[in-house]
Amino acid sequence: MADFEDLLPVIADKLGGEGLIKELCNGFQLLMDKDMGVITLESLRRNSALLGLQDLREDELVCMVREGDLDGDGVLNQMEFCVLMFRLSPDLMDESWYWLEQTLQLQEELGKRP
Repeated sequence: MADFEDLLPVIADKLGGEGLIKELCNGFQLLMDKDMGVITLESLRRNSALLGLQDLREDELVCMVREGDLDGDGVLNQMEFCVLMFRLSPDLMDESWYWLEQTLQLQEELGKRP
């Protein structure tokens, strides 16, 4: 996970808050079970190599799902996945309020356009 953690702040710096969220959503789409629309342990196991996570052990995959599962249903929805990715990146977590505010400002500006 260290390689992925180190990339999140770089992605945030290059793409800004909205771009980072878009990339996290793309990552979610790659890992999710297409029929269920969530990340299950099986879909994570099956698709993790797409994100360079093929070296994760089974217990690490289980812990990832368990740690990210905020509502206790045994799977990760898109919001839970994004929150987990932020939590796994200490550097990004420090900057997360900045990115959240930037994204909210952008959304507000887009909402004001005719």
